Amino acid sequence: MAHAYSFHIVENCLKCDLKEERLFCHLPDDVLDELQAIKATSVYPKGALLCLEGQQARGVFVLCTGRAKLSTTSAEGKTIILRIAEPGEVLGLTAVVGGTPYEATVETLEPSQANFISRNDFIKFIETHPDVGMKVAQQLTHNCRCAYSEIRSLGLSSSVPEKIAKLLLGWSEHPLQGGRARSEIAIRVTLTQEEIAQFAGTSRETVSRVLSDFKRKGWLRIKGATWFILNRRALESLVTT
Repeated sequence: MAHAYSFHIVENCLKCDLKEERLFCHLPDDVLDELQAIKATSVYPKGALLCLEGQQARGVFVLCTGRAKLSTTSAEGKTIILRIAEPGEVLGLTAVVGGTPYEATVETLEPSQANFISRNDFIKFIETHPDVGMKVAQQLTHNCRCAYSEIRSLGLSSSVPEKIAKLLLGWSEHPLQGGRARSEIAIRVTLTQEEIAQFAGTSRETVSRVLSDFKRKGWLRIKGATWFILNRRALESLVTT
C-alpha cells in the first residue's frame, strides 16, 4: 500500500485490509483477480469531478475512501445535492448499466481513492458473474430508495428548519466519538452552508439563520467540521413526515 493524503492507497483488492460489507468486497479470490485486471486506481483531491451530468457514461467509479456529493443542475443554474456517497459505493452505475448519460455530477468532498472500470469491461464482468450482477441490482435498489427518501424530504417538508433538522438527524445515524456528555451526538459535516442550502433547496442566508437559531436554542454546537447535536428530541419535534 502506498500513502497519500494521510490514508493508505489500496492498489490491490486482494491485499486490501479495509474490507467491509461493500459491493465488491469479499468476492472469491479468482473473481477479485479479474476485477484487479480491469480496474485503474487513482487518488483524487477534494473538489475533483468524477462524473459530469449529461456526459456519456464511460465507466463506473468504485469509491474506496473519502466521500463525494451527487448533484444536478437546472437550465437556470440552480443546483440541488441529491445525496452524499460513502466509501464502497459504485458511482455512475445507473448510467453505465442503462447505457445513458450520467444523470448527476459527482464531486469529491475530501481527498478520495476511487477505482475506475470502463463500461465495456464492467458489463462483461457482471455478465460473467451473476452473483456480482445481483450485488449491482442491490446497489441500484439502494440508490432508488435514497432518491425516494430525498424527494419525500424535499417535497413533504413544510419548512426549511424541518429540512435541516432531517439532514442533521440523518447524519447523526453515523456519529463520531467526542461529545462532552452522553446526551451529545458528534457528527462530521464537511459541507459548506452553500452546499447544505443545495441539499435543502433554499438559500445560504436562510441556512445560516436556521443554524444560528438552532445554536441559540441550545440544540446545536458547531466546532469546525465537528458538529454536536445537543437536543435530538427538539430536532425530532420539527419533523412532521
